[in-house]
Amino acid sequence: MNELKQDRLYQLLPTFYRMRDAEQGEPLKALLRVISEQVNLVEQDIDQLYDNWFIETCEDWVVPYIGDLIGYQPVHEAGEPSPATTPQGRLRNRILIPRREVANTIRYRRRKGTLALLELLANDVAGWPARAVEYYPLLGWTQAMNHLHPDRGRTVDLRNNTALDRIDTPFDPLAHTIDVRRINSRHSRGRYNIPSVGLFVWRLKSFSVTRTPAYCQEAAGPHCFTFSILGNDTPLYMQPEPESDPTHIADEFNLPVPVTRRLFLEQKERLYGDNRSLQIWMGVKKGKRIERRPIPAEQIVPADLSGWEYVPRRGKVAVDPVLGRIAFPSRYWPKSGVWVSYHYGFSAAIGGGEYAREISQPEQATLYPVGRDEPFETINAALQQWQQEASTDAVIEIRDSGVYVEPISIELRNGQRSLQLRAANRRRPVIRLLDWQTDRPDSMVINGDSGSRFTLDGILVTGRGLQLGGDLAEATIRHSTLVPGWTLNDDCEPQRSTEPSLEISAPNICVTIDHAIIGPIQVDPAVTTPEGENPPQPDEPDDPGNGNENIIPPRCRRPGGEVRLDPVRICISDTILDATDPELEALGMPGCPVAHATLNILRSTVFGQLQAHAIELGENCIFNGRIFVARRQLGCLRFCYVTPESRTPRRYHCQPDLAEKQIAEAIRKTGEEQGLSDTEINSDIETAIQAERLRIRPRFNSIRYGNPRYYQLAESCADEIKRGADDESEMGVFHHLFQPQRDANLNARLEEFIPSGTDAGVIHAS
Repeated sequence: MNELKQDRLYQLLPTFYRMRDAEQGEPLKALLRVISEQVNLVEQDIDQLYDNWFIETCEDWVVPYIGDLIGYQPVHEAGEPSPATTPQGRLRNRILIPRREVANTIRYRRRKGTLALLELLANDVAGWPARAVEYYPLLGWTQAMNHLHPDRGRTVDLRNNTALDRIDTPFDPLAHTIDVRRINSRHSRGRYNIPSVGLFVWRLKSFSVTRTPAYCQEAAGPHCFTFSILGNDTPLYMQPEPESDPTHIADEFNLPVPVTRRLFLEQKERLYGDNRSLQIWMGVKKGKRIERRPIPAEQIVPADLSGWEYVPRRGKVAVDPVLGRIAFPSRYWPKSGVWVSYHYGFSAAIGGGEYAREISQPEQATLYPVGRDEPFETINAALQQWQQEASTDAVIEIRDSGVYVEPISIELRNGQRSLQLRAANRRRPVIRLLDWQTDRPDSMVINGDSGSRFTLDGILVTGRGLQLGGDLAEATIRHSTLVPGWTLNDDCEPQRSTEPSLEISAPNICVTIDHAIIGPIQVDPAVTTPEGENPPQPDEPDDPGNGNENIIPPRCRRPGGEVRLDPVRICISDTILDATDPELEALGMPGCPVAHATLNILRSTVFGQLQAHAIELGENCIFNGRIFVARRQLGCLRFCYVTPESRTPRRYHCQPDLAEKQIAEAIRKTGEEQGLSDTEINSDIETAIQAERLRIRPRFNSIRYGNPRYYQLAESCADEIKRGADDESEMGVFHHLFQPQRDANLNARLEEFIPSGTDAGVIHAS
């Protein structure tokens, strides 16, 4: 099609002129191709101008102008639009002026004052699913016999367990006494009042996992399984159903809420089965092949499996949706495997999962599909074929959400330029590494010759870490998870919290980590001395112990002789770097004060100590652990939270520095006005600074991987963190969600569209 468009003018010439042109080497064709290129650009611009007439097809920069035509007013409290010169700037502008809100502005005005409109506003303005609750009908009052209101909140019935479970939730049906506090108060919120309307919003999203093996909890018994392949307890979430009626008020089935035991008991047929919230398959042998047979809904028994005390009778399977556990009869467990489909909750699409993500590869790359029904059933089978063919650029793509339990060692040899090990779009495969060898580590090892590149994309790795060695030039880890602590206990506590998830021994590598969840990084590059030369002697008595006298690690010294080693370059963005404890190393080098690495980190959350040669740039990050860099003259930290007593490069608008400076200036000014001595003023400043550090310290809803609220900022977190980024969004890994802007937009629209005399407040349900 491109060639036809390039030669569109040339094809209009008579055949005689084209024949004469071909005889002379086609100079006329080349000239007309240049002219056609400009004609195509003009034509595309004209087509785009027509598309810009409509809100559905216009470019992002046109949306505010269409909004002006219909009287749309942007919310200035959310922030002013920025020049759309960067991807983050363009994304922020889409949040500040949502295309969907502009498209539906006139529709909103026609429905102003209706309860269902508030839910629509939450979806269109903030992108959050919501449920609107009018609290006036839930007030307890004496019914008049001549004018009954059976639809109002009723008194508590202790036999109605469903209603008791819903107390103080968005689905509470019971009557309450009046609460005179306003629901939109900034100090102390009340709910149950005559003018109060609450808009519950769900910020956690529901992500699917399809036909993946369940994890057998052998310590509890061979009949005990968990939905999570890591063996941890995880609440199962609802697969939201779309609302068919625009006037319908959302219920549990329309929202990404956790599935409770009682709801599962009452609505099992609606929650369990094909294309529903969860389903279980059991393996049955058919010759040499195992057939996955779905367990029918009538055999599923909702149960409380805390402590694995409940054991179902024969022919039944117990499921606990709150803990994500499965129990079979003690003597009749499946011996050919168990597979599950379910939904879990998380804040954003990072770390890999069954969500859409961009995939790219070299044009001439050879594709090796892996999966149960694909040409290669294992990753190693695809690797062997790749090594035999010696493809220059190769892609090994896993096309299911299965679990691959196999040792993986990859060697990119001379002529093999790049290799991608990736998941297909909307798939979440798992690589589970075991203790295969007794005399050496069993990590996933990637080695390569000079100039080779490796990419890990969309995959969860558990059981062991990843090693990058040889002379790899580039390594990319994107939308993947290297489980912090290697694997989890049932309470989400890491089993090996001190073990690194990523070990870098390649001396000339550039490592890029993007939209990932990763445990500690250990940098220990090894260099090769030229043949015939004696390697420099180490300053420490311990040797590498690898049996090769020409391979030396730099450790805490400079390699001698002709060996020169620049710091390894590590670039991290939109990532959680989790050492599982702020006193452990998130980035370090064994036996050394700092890692031999230069770091560039953007919009990320670091939980643990950073020990690096230098930090070139840290931006919009949370460093919940001390930082120690060797070169303070190089680089900059801006709009970050930095743990006090850290050794860093120069800092700009970082916390708690900014708050400490402001409070110190205020106390000094007040003290001088009161005539206090310098000693008294300094004492007051020191006390106030300690209190300010405690106030601004980041607070998270959870710090354990496997929890749905993993590293989500808590409601009690200081505004200096929640709006401390350079664009007034939150610091840390979820910066790209722009939640403060969504909140400000939604609160402003509620004031505009609620009935007069009504108070509306946004309540974060998750």
